Amino acid sequence: MMYSSRRKPVLYFKEEKRFPWSLWRCSRCSIFQLFGLCVVLVLASLLWLQLTCSGDMSAAGQRSSPPCPPVPEPQDPDPAGWGPHKLALLVPFRERFEELLVFVPFMHSFLNKKKIRHRIVIVNQVDRYRFNRASLINVGFLESGNDTDYLAMHDVDLLPLNDALDYGFPGDGPFHVASPELHPLYHYKTYVGGILLLTKRHYKMCNGMSNRFWGWGREDDEFYRRLRKADLQLFRPTGITTGYKTFMHIHDPGWRKRDQKRVASQKQEQFKVDPEGGLSNLRYTVESRQEMSINGAPCTVLNARLECDQEQTPWCMLG
Repeated sequence: MMYSSRRKPVLYFKEEKRFPWSLWRCSRCSIFQLFGLCVVLVLASLLWLQLTCSGDMSAAGQRSSPPCPPVPEPQDPDPAGWGPHKLALLVPFRERFEELLVFVPFMHSFLNKKKIRHRIVIVNQVDRYRFNRASLINVGFLESGNDTDYLAMHDVDLLPLNDALDYGFPGDGPFHVASPELHPLYHYKTYVGGILLLTKRHYKMCNGMSNRFWGWGREDDEFYRRLRKADLQLFRPTGITTGYKTFMHIHDPGWRKRDQKRVASQKQEQFKVDPEGGLSNLRYTVESRQEMSINGAPCTVLNARLECDQEQTPWCMLG
């Protein structure tokens, strides 16, 4: 007879009943002794298996645990190389926490290696309007403090991989670090997005960035026109041979869709220059300011609530 593998092996005890009682009485002790020995062996095997697995897990944990992160270098100015200037690294931000966890420690280490005094300012948009990168940079500029004298408009998903890239003080004019011949995605000549350095004086000369661009894109193209109007000379890197591999773009478009919706009125104005808007008409509230550290790298998080004049820019409510 065939039995399922899940059934208990009870056939042996049925066969023992066929033996004479005298034989059963003689063999009874040996059967109980054998059963007891089996129980002892099973318990011993389980104990050995537990100890072995515990040791293996402990060793595996030691092998797979990541090394301790390096202690960040000090930012105290050193006459031998740190210099007198301090950078405000402004990061317009909303809901990209995975990218932020990579960005802050990476940039803190990168700038320390280059002996650039800096403060990383994450400007987090907490209102219900569409994302406004330009207004968030304006907020960061106004809230960055008097101890910084130049700024970097810096996307959170763009990491510099070439140590030769210059993040120093752009005294001669705005310096476009992520220039078209180096940026992994955008290669047109008038592109000034991604990473752009300016002195605070130059940024004031442009009246900051336009606040009319709700949603993704076009605000940096308008800012290019502001640079020209202010008669500021734009500079870009030279001698960088890494091409489109100069930066790592860590944005996943399949996971985080960009808000690229355009209504008719928005399409008509997206290529125009905003002659009056900028720092002069920015309306916002900083709900909170938090000093935090990510893997040993310090940063300041500004939770900013923007305001929208829906008569002027009704497209701020889309999406």
